[in-house]
Amino acid sequence: MMSSEEQQTRRQLAKRLAATVTSCCMAWSVRRGPRPSSKAALVERPPSGAEIWQVTVERQWHSNIYCEVPYCSGDSRYFVYARSSDDRLNRTEFVAVELGVWKEHRLDTAATMSGCAVSPDGIFYYVKRGDGGELRLMRADIAEGSPNEVFRFPAGFGARSLGTVTSTHRWYGVGTMSQPGWKMFDIAVVDLRASKLMIIDRDPYILNPHPQFDPGNESRMLVQHNRGGRFSADGKLEQLVGPEGATLYLLSVPDGKRTELPVGKPYTTPCTGHEAWIGGSGEVLFSVSASGEYRAEKGNLLGVRPDGTVRRVARGYRFNHVGVSRCGRLFSADDWQGSFKLVIGSIRTGRTAVACESKTKPTRSQNTHPHPYLTPDLKWLIFNSNRTGWPHIYAARLPDEMVQELLA
Repeated sequence: MMSSEEQQTRRQLAKRLAATVTSCCMAWSVRRGPRPSSKAALVERPPSGAEIWQVTVERQWHSNIYCEVPYCSGDSRYFVYARSSDDRLNRTEFVAVELGVWKEHRLDTAATMSGCAVSPDGIFYYVKRGDGGELRLMRADIAEGSPNEVFRFPAGFGARSLGTVTSTHRWYGVGTMSQPGWKMFDIAVVDLRASKLMIIDRDPYILNPHPQFDPGNESRMLVQHNRGGRFSADGKLEQLVGPEGATLYLLSVPDGKRTELPVGKPYTTPCTGHEAWIGGSGEVLFSVSASGEYRAEKGNLLGVRPDGTVRRVARGYRFNHVGVSRCGRLFSADDWQGSFKLVIGSIRTGRTAVACESKTKPTRSQNTHPHPYLTPDLKWLIFNSNRTGWPHIYAARLPDEMVQELLA
């Protein structure tokens, strides 16, 4: 039998060992990063080998923003989503999520999701309303936060589209309406070096312009032209696009010279209004109505160059919303039918793979549309789905072999 002194010594040793183990665990935790949030959950492992994580669970408005560009930090560690805010002046909140760890931090609140943009190096821009009602263009590092004001808009200005920013952070662009009456719409650009706002384009049919700077040429912007679209005099949307269908054109910055592209009628079936630059190649990826010569089996996912050259990129699905990886090698798209599959594919070869089914049931609300985009490192696919009956944000971890086969 141990003496009381021996028992006390053992107790002291046990305490020291426990302290050492705790210290080691804490050090491991610091090295490995925060433990996963209890909010995110692994919900499915489809036959593709992907892992589907549900990122949001609260019954409030959420959106992954959109799919034309990846709303990610430059190192792909974080992505940003939007959700509703209780702030009286700024009703949208932007949240950064650490992929795979699921730790979140709030970037800031904003007047609306309109006007937000992200640079290739992961700097996030957005429009915030000040206490006096003025609109300010803000930017924040997605990974670190630290918001700061970079421009103050004049009174009466309003963002009417998502924004876009050049890789050099020289130019910021957005759709707006500078004249009352809901008859004429504009493309505005801000020279962030000179702190100067300019209207460089005006048209009755750029009511939904989707402006996008060319990643390889900051003096060139892509604009969507919703021919035949109109609003009532009191600002109610009566028709998003007319029988002419949507088309695309390029806009020279800052002089505003247009280059029309052979997209939509009479060249192809109508453009769906979903398009994205293919990296720095100068080519644009877009989808058209999947009918006639562009039905699914023939291919409704196309590419167009500034010189007017058009090619089919992929076939086999009713491609709708499209995105392109930062490297320009892969595309992502939703298949607008059935279980609304999420498809990724090679821009070069047209080979495709189904990452997963979004299982959403699209409504008029944009956050029920999948809008899939690839993270810059090609490891994750971010998308929306209301598969639970409520719109949420999801992240699909992609199998390495799937990606590598498409890149081969």
